[in-house]
Amino acid sequence: MRRALSALGALFALLLAGCGGGGGDSLVVFGASSLEGAVSEYAESFPGADVKTSFAGSDQLVAQIRQGAAPDLFASADTGYPAQLHREGLVGKPRVFAANQLVIAVPAGSEISSLADLAEPGVDVVVGDPSVPVGAYTRTVLGRLPATERRAILANVRSEEPEVSSVVAKLEQGAADAGFVYATDAESAGEKVRTVAIPRRLQPDVAYAAAVVAGAEDPAQAERFLDGLIHGKGAADLRRAGFLPPP
Repeated sequence: MRRALSALGALFALLLAGCGGGGGDSLVVFGASSLEGAVSEYAESFPGADVKTSFAGSDQLVAQIRQGAAPDLFASADTGYPAQLHREGLVGKPRVFAANQLVIAVPAGSEISSLADLAEPGVDVVVGDPSVPVGAYTRTVLGRLPATERRAILANVRSEEPEVSSVVAKLEQGAADAGFVYATDAESAGEKVRTVAIPRRLQPDVAYAAAVVAGAEDPAQAERFLDGLIHGKGAADLRRAGFLPPP
């Protein structure tokens, strides 16, 4: 809870700082935590605006927008949240800009080599909370398993984290034996973790969508930023970070 409150406070502080910049000279972007590296790099080189970014679990960012926070652009780790906000009139039409894959991450040196190993007694598994996209994707995978194997893995779950970066942190700290994360997050962790592939038949469709937020100071600038994520400098930064093209 303390972590969540701290994140929310940081979001409000960012918004206050952004509003003080004045008009179209600044652009505030809310992004899913898995986008932090690539989108931050893109933001630093984006011409024509001082881009301020804030990253957290997609569900936390949605809650802030619903409570009145007004970033210019919202980029989610799924398509569901942007679609919901669009139906509520809080954002424009969402556009899919990237894809990813779900993997099992384990500490370097682990003997875990398959999804089935997570069902063994004594294996500590960490997953995303059901409300955050990585947690929803994880449950899609588990839902495609035989009931006995699914129940055994769920019985080994020791924590449900508010964002994918928290799952990775648990693995890096040695606080868990395995976790479900995006391939890009496992890659950014470097030699501290290694990955175990999830069979293709179990893979969820991991797609990222973004939308301009209603009331954006400069919607044209925000749309231009999104354009760059789809087929510009931002797209190149995403590819370098391991993200896949939009499906």
